[in-house]
Amino acid sequence: MFDIGLSEIVIILIVALIVIGPKKLPEVARALGRGLAEFRRALDDVKEELKVDEIRSQAEEMKDSLLYGKGFNNEEEKPNPAEKSPPEQAPGGAEGKSDQESRTK
Repeated sequence: MFDIGLSEIVIILIVALIVIGPKKLPEVARALGRGLAEFRRALDDVKEELKVDEIRSQAEEMKDSLLYGKGFNNEEEKPNPAEKSPPEQAPGGAEGKSDQESRTK
């Protein structure tokens, strides 16, 4: 996590011993340990809650796709009939013209 070596840890401990004092150093270390453990538990709870929310949203998406068809939302249950009409094709088709043009060249 932090790129701290053994020499840096020793320096931090010496400074803490000088600043806090030998009598209160164990108390401070215990308090820091408890605080860190509580922070980790809270972080794990948040991660677990996010996983549950993600699973719920995926379940809702699957339910909606099964009920309304893939890609449809509740508001889009009735597709527009104008969108269903097939595109108009030119007589003879565009492919036929390109084939004839390629043969004459």
